[in-house]
Amino acid sequence: MAEIKIKQVAKQYGSTHALHSIDLTIADQEFLVLLGASGCGKTTLLRIVAGLETATSGEVWIGDRRVDQLPPRDRGIAMVFQNYAVFPHLTVYENIAFGLRMAKLPQPEVDKRVNRTAELMHIEALLQRYSGQLSGGQRQRVAVARALATEPEVLLMDEPLSNLDALLRMEMRAELKTVLAESKTTTIYVTHDQVEAMSMADRIAIMNKGEIVQAASAVEVYRNPAAHFVGSFIGNPPMNFLDATPAGDGFWNVGGVRVSGPAGGQAKLRFGIRPEDIRVHPTGSVNASTEQQPVFSATVRILEPLGSHLLASCKIDDQMLRVVLDSDDPIKSGDELQWSPVSDRVRWFDPGSELAIASV
Repeated sequence: MAEIKIKQVAKQYGSTHALHSIDLTIADQEFLVLLGASGCGKTTLLRIVAGLETATSGEVWIGDRRVDQLPPRDRGIAMVFQNYAVFPHLTVYENIAFGLRMAKLPQPEVDKRVNRTAELMHIEALLQRYSGQLSGGQRQRVAVARALATEPEVLLMDEPLSNLDALLRMEMRAELKTVLAESKTTTIYVTHDQVEAMSMADRIAIMNKGEIVQAASAVEVYRNPAAHFVGSFIGNPPMNFLDATPAGDGFWNVGGVRVSGPAGGQAKLRFGIRPEDIRVHPTGSVNASTEQQPVFSATVRILEPLGSHLLASCKIDDQMLRVVLDSDDPIKSGDELQWSPVSDRVRWFDPGSELAIASV
């Protein structure tokens, strides 16, 4: 069993806190993605699990072993780096076999594992080539095959697709997800690309300023962001946020409209709604005073045709609102847009703590 437990792990560089008391458990065979912007601490955390960095405090457990005081070779891990680290003077076969030879496995076992992982990564026809004869995608496959050949308890991957072009990244995402599910290896995958995280992960741990803000499934972090940062970081375009002030009796003033919201004594809240969760009313088709749902008005400023849909950037009370429209919608810049939120998709946030709060 290769469950990973990260307990109260912190990292300081002088007076700079790179990680703040991280607690995280990765289940056996789980594919967990550490997601965040550059400098948030995700690679530092990965390197601490790998043994390439030493934590200032805290513990790392793999299965029933505490490993944070062990050298990397004794932790039962393999790592795939951003630059692949494929040896140019070795053939693909010897690259994959490198870790097996270091472990002094007999040649028949080396042959068996190299051929099996090469077949798994669809590079069996490349075994006698050198890295200079390979494309970026092929080198990436070699790096993954080399890691999997050692049959590690844990696979660590640090932005392994970032050097590939967009189309190849999409292909490799699907391949990697399939391969890692077949290998049944517990995986921690670091990326700043939310599409990679959403499409590949069993669970996503979103990091910001050295802390894990939310760890949940892709659907959960998208639909129920635990904090303002998650809503603004996940989604393209991100969640809209509008200022809300008390309007009495459990209602809030949002863009000049009374909206039912959380009860409480807050002086201000933030009203969150994703651009695709906005229902647009045809001009003149709705009367705001009789409509059961709140009806807002916004002025269209910019239209961006994006093929399958149209993205409208609007102004409401000097605040920005993005709305996803049908690609053939006749709307144009300068038009007044009447819209209502899909009621069960509204999220509320405390502007002080920036955390989500219950709507009732």
